[in-house]
Amino acid sequence: MQRFYKTPLTTILFLAFLSIFLSDGIADAKTPIKISVLKFGTVNWTLQTIKKARLDHKNGFELIIQPLANSQAGKIALQAHAADIIVSDWTWVARQRGLSTHYLFAPYSSSAGSLMVPNQSPIRSIKDLANKRLGIAGGGLDKNWLLLRALALQENINLQTNIDKVFGAPPLLNNLIKRGQLDALINYWHYSARLKAEGYREIINTHEIIRRLGINKTVPIIGYVFKEQWAVKNSKKLNNFLSASADAANLLCSSNRHWNAILPLTRTNDKQTQQLLRNHYCKGRITTFADEEKQAIANIYSILAVTGGEQLVGSVKQLDPQIFWDNHP
Repeated sequence: MQRFYKTPLTTILFLAFLSIFLSDGIADAKTPIKISVLKFGTVNWTLQTIKKARLDHKNGFELIIQPLANSQAGKIALQAHAADIIVSDWTWVARQRGLSTHYLFAPYSSSAGSLMVPNQSPIRSIKDLANKRLGIAGGGLDKNWLLLRALALQENINLQTNIDKVFGAPPLLNNLIKRGQLDALINYWHYSARLKAEGYREIINTHEIIRRLGINKTVPIIGYVFKEQWAVKNSKKLNNFLSASADAANLLCSSNRHWNAILPLTRTNDKQTQQLLRNHYCKGRITTFADEEKQAIANIYSILAVTGGEQLVGSVKQLDPQIFWDNHP
């Protein structure tokens, strides 16, 4: 015998309200994007601005920043699906695609390193580096160093053999040149900016090196890197993140309130240093990234493949044009 029970009207109304509430909550839930970055990297200026200005929520996602001790940890996190996005360069992406690991690159910044010397140094050009102690950040396969070597070879100067090379971490190298233990230093842009604030002189920066090598385009140096499969599946979310990143950079360059909010991340109280850091950061914003810039990167990659050899690019001698995210839906 079947029994039927009447549900009280108040219970029906409560369940209806609960259903509406839960569905609204699901609709309002922000899809997470996990990005793994160096704890003290300058990209944190952008990411923290996204969070402080709630640009992630305005664009329909929740940005989760995962700080790392070194860049290698980020690459491992991406490979292990522990991160959706990391920050790296196009040389690494190209090599990974050669290993059938389909990563993509979206440009983030064109800020580039510089060759720096003390203001009173007799070094005025690359040829003056002969028999000098040169500090090199990033190791023997760093793009700044390899491009400097390529330009020197074009001028019949072999920096690989006629200088005393000192490899080390960027802050350590800055300290060494201040103590007089280096004659010159090629370092990342924000460390070079700190030296400029103390009166050190720039001999040449990486974009000038690229132009002297015959490539007249300003190209991104680093970018956001992610798996192709994830990007295609989450294209709207990814594009919203890239839009939020660009908006955050513009806020930092146009709003003193937003810039002042991230000043502790610059790790300096010196006003001149802070201003130089801001100037270099803002100059590195990507405003154009079209076929001409992509071709310029391919040309630079060919130079790096010769200078850095298999250690840098593996078996990938030419850049795959498919490595760039094209914002397709």
